[in-house]
Amino acid sequence: MAETKHWKGSEKYLCDPDLAQAFHMARSLGMPLLIEGEPGTGKTELPIHYAKDRGLDLEVYPVGSKSNVEQFVARFDHVKYLRDSQIEILNAQREEKGLESKLSTGDRNPESLADYVVKGPAAISYSKPNSVLLIDEIDKAPREFPNDLLYALSHRKFIMPESGEIVEVSEEDMPAIVITSNREQELPTAFKGRCIYHYIHFPEKDVMGKIIEKHHPGLDEKVVKVGLDVFYHLRRLGLERAPTTREILNWLKYMSDIAPKDAIEKIEGLEGIGALIKTQADMERVNRMIGAGDNFRPSHN
Repeated sequence: MAETKHWKGSEKYLCDPDLAQAFHMARSLGMPLLIEGEPGTGKTELPIHYAKDRGLDLEVYPVGSKSNVEQFVARFDHVKYLRDSQIEILNAQREEKGLESKLSTGDRNPESLADYVVKGPAAISYSKPNSVLLIDEIDKAPREFPNDLLYALSHRKFIMPESGEIVEVSEEDMPAIVITSNREQELPTAFKGRCIYHYIHFPEKDVMGKIIEKHHPGLDEKVVKVGLDVFYHLRRLGLERAPTTREILNWLKYMSDIAPKDAIEKIEGLEGIGALIKTQADMERVNRMIGAGDNFRPSHN
C-alpha cells in the first residue's frame, strides 16, 4: 500500500500547510496533484524532497514541446526487434550448415514481444507501488498530451505497445503523482477534473526567510535581512522576469562565504546581481537606476 501519512515538509523543504493538505488528499485518493504557480515557488521541489525524505523511488518526466505518450509510457524498440529476428534467421542457416556457434541476441527472444518494450517513467512508476512520479511543466506539452493521459489517470493502467501487456495499479498502491504547470497555456478541463488542484502563491518575506534558513542555516541574520530587502525590492520593480526563490538561494549561498559586513556591502551594491536578473533589458534598467544616482538601496525598515 502506498505511503499516505501526512507530510509537512522536510529538513530542506518548507511545505505550506494548504499545500501539505492538498498533497495528502491526492495521495489518499490515489489522484495526481496538479500544482500551478509562477516559476520558483517550489512546485518541482515538492516530489523530489518528499521522495528523498521518505526513501521512495522517484521517476521524473520533464515535459517539452515534443512530448508524447510514447516517451512518457513506453515504446516498442522496432530496430532491436528486427535485428534480433535477422540473427535468429542467420542462426538457423548456420545450424543447417553444421555450425555449432550461434550469434547472440542477449537475453531477448523475438517470440517474446515484451522483451522489446522500453518502459518510460509512467509505466515504471505504475509498476512500483509506493513510488513517486513527477510530470514537470505539463503546460509546455502539445495540447493533445494531457488529453492522452485521461484514460490512464481514470483507469490507473497503461497498455504496452505491440505486446499488449497491461501495467495496472490499484488505488491503494497508486504512486504519488505530482504535475507542475507555470500556466503558459490553460490545461483541458477534463484533465484538471482528474487531479487535485493547488495554486502556490509566491512566498511572503517572512516565509522566504524560513526557506533561506532551511537551505543556509547559520547564515548571518543581517545578511539575510538585507538580501531579502533587495530581493523583494527588485520583485516590485515590474521587471520582465522577477527573481525567484532558487535565485536568492544561490545569491545568498555565494554571500555565505564572505564576512557578514562585506557581504552586506556587496548585497547593497548589487554585486553578483546576475544571480537574480536574467534578461538584458532588466539588467540595463537596474544599472541605469544605479548609474543615475537613484538610491537603489532598499529601506531596512
